[in-house]
Amino acid sequence: MSAINLGEFEQLILLTMLRLGPEAYGAAIQAEIETTAERTVSISAVYTTLDRLEAKGLVRSHVGDPTPQRGGKRKKYYVIAPAGTRALRDAYELLKRMTKGIEGLLEKAR
Repeated sequence: MSAINLGEFEQLILLTMLRLGPEAYGAAIQAEIETTAERTVSISAVYTTLDRLEAKGLVRSHVGDPTPQRGGKRKKYYVIAPAGTRALRDAYELLKRMTKGIEGLLEKAR
């Protein structure tokens, strides 16, 4: 099986889902990225990416129960599928290999 190449934003979404666990839904993912990555993202970009990741088989979604806080609306929750975990692990391992030994070079480039 060949490795799935993840884009930067796909990696951010998957990393955020890993942080949030079973409570991962669109608005929570957006808020966590904005807080942790200090990067402004639109909710539509989050949902577009989640749809793409789901189409690739890297995440799965399910609809939760209606809540009074949302006026009876249901939240759509997302979980990382095993293929998504593998793709994220592969991307992480690649980044570690590519950055090994460059700390000094980055310091010099400041």
